[in-house]
Amino acid sequence: MTDTPIPSRPAPRSRWQRFRDSDFFYSFRRSPVAMVSFAVVSLLVLSAVFAPLIAPTNPFNPASLNLMEGFTPPMEPNAFTGNSFMMGTDDQGRDVFSTILFGMRVSLFVGAAAVLFAMILGITLGLISGYFGGWAETIVMRVADVQLTFPSILVAMLIFGVAKGVTPVEYRDQMAIWVLILAIGLSDWVQFARVVRGATLVEKSKDYVAAARLIGRSPLTIMIRHILPNVLSPVLVIATISLALAIIAEATLSFLGVGAPPTQPSLGTLIRIGQGFLFSGEWWILFFPACTLLALALAVNLLGDWLRDALNPKLR
Repeated sequence: MTDTPIPSRPAPRSRWQRFRDSDFFYSFRRSPVAMVSFAVVSLLVLSAVFAPLIAPTNPFNPASLNLMEGFTPPMEPNAFTGNSFMMGTDDQGRDVFSTILFGMRVSLFVGAAAVLFAMILGITLGLISGYFGGWAETIVMRVADVQLTFPSILVAMLIFGVAKGVTPVEYRDQMAIWVLILAIGLSDWVQFARVVRGATLVEKSKDYVAAARLIGRSPLTIMIRHILPNVLSPVLVIATISLALAIIAEATLSFLGVGAPPTQPSLGTLIRIGQGFLFSGEWWILFFPACTLLALALAVNLLGDWLRDALNPKLR
């Protein structure tokens, strides 16, 4: 009688191996637009996060400013100090490259925080209205319908004006960023609520929700632990696309002078400053911040479009 060798069990795969072999990563590798967009977004985000280490100077430190270096063209030596700057300087002698890095931090923070606030508010109201129905659904959806009749930028300007008006004068500059996040978030929650409500109406009629009710699970537990994980895929897609829209909304409000304060300028504030010198020949003060905003918004938008297609089971 011969001994039959027992086949050894394969070693369990790591999370990275499972992710590498997934359809999601395969779709990412097959899409040049997604890879380029991801590279651009990663580069810009990392540049903003590590701005204090990358920027040659702190442009918002008054001690580092030299008015004699104002309006220095890109890659040309200054007539008084002899210093040259890769993207030139603005009217106050600030390095445009450094102002872009620090301004991008404000734009990304406001956009990400506003989308997070809108997502939390929209998911909460969507789950409540879709699961309970009745008067809760009626109130939430009618408020959403009314808000959809107005452009989101006008809603954000209205909320920003009201919130800034009730803020004490001595705290307005300190609270301006948070008021801006509140305004943009309250203007963008509707799409999250409508999508989550529709998905909740579908999920709550399935067997696993009925089984959870039978074993005595509370409605809050059912919504959070059972329904919410099954409605997150479209929410993540909307959040990615909304991030680009939130960054543009922040830039628009700051360009109009009702956004970030001068002490914490964002890309929109830099564009507004550069616009005043465009026709006098100092084109670089506007050109480089505008190109950065365009690249950031376009890359995030293209990444969101790919994510929507990658998470759509009908396209697999």
